[in-house]
Amino acid sequence: MVHVLITGAAGGIGSAIAEEFAAHGARLTVADRDADALKAIGTRSNARRTTRVVDLAHPDTPAGLVEEAWREHGPVDVLVNAAGIYPSLDMADVDTASWDRMFAINLRAPVLATGAFARLAIAQGRPGAVVNISSGSALRSRLGGGPYASSKAALEMATRATALELGAHGIRVNAVSPGFIPVDSDCNPVSAEYAAAIGANPLGRPGTPQDIARAVRWLAGPDASWITGEVLRVDGGSSTGALHLPRIWQPHETSTPARAAVQEGLTR
Repeated sequence: MVHVLITGAAGGIGSAIAEEFAAHGARLTVADRDADALKAIGTRSNARRTTRVVDLAHPDTPAGLVEEAWREHGPVDVLVNAAGIYPSLDMADVDTASWDRMFAINLRAPVLATGAFARLAIAQGRPGAVVNISSGSALRSRLGGGPYASSKAALEMATRATALELGAHGIRVNAVSPGFIPVDSDCNPVSAEYAAAIGANPLGRPGTPQDIARAVRWLAGPDASWITGEVLRVDGGSSTGALHLPRIWQPHETSTPARAAVQEGLTR
């Protein structure tokens, strides 16, 4: 039985990831600050699960969580770092406390948890898989989202760097980068105006937590055994370009002076 440890498991995406693994017979260790939400995880599939109420902002918690799960329930096969916070905060308003807490949870915690996972796996000669949950913000910031975008950009580099170092030990490290996923989060609320503006994508439908969960399970599984150091963007194609911008010219403007003027302007 595969043992999967998931942080941020009470969130919309984290809980979907837990349910996805549970539905396929995994043994779960699920961690979050929300004790009540953790109790419901895995109940629909009667999964074997252990819950841990933790604050990943504490520097000793991430490694301790991995070590405890390994010691009490056997080796961890898959580590999913899904915990994250997204407060609205302008770069000009950043203070030490808010910046440090965001980076502690969004970057330091997954790095420290992965380090503990790697040390234990290497000591026992075991392979393993790590999946970090990134964000499209790692490539493109938004108003009020600069600190969050910075933390996710750093997480993607940490993913690649760790994959480079751990590949020789049979430990794969990848990331899944979700597009906008409506989850009605009390921890990371967004306005309806923001959701409508950011939700457009070429596939024409909102993403769901299950879309992300399926991608995470695939990336952690044997079908992806020759993939490491990659960021899988699961976003309905929203990262392919600016869908919301108008055309440079309309289709009927094929040979007009207006098109020629635009072309001339673009080459200057």
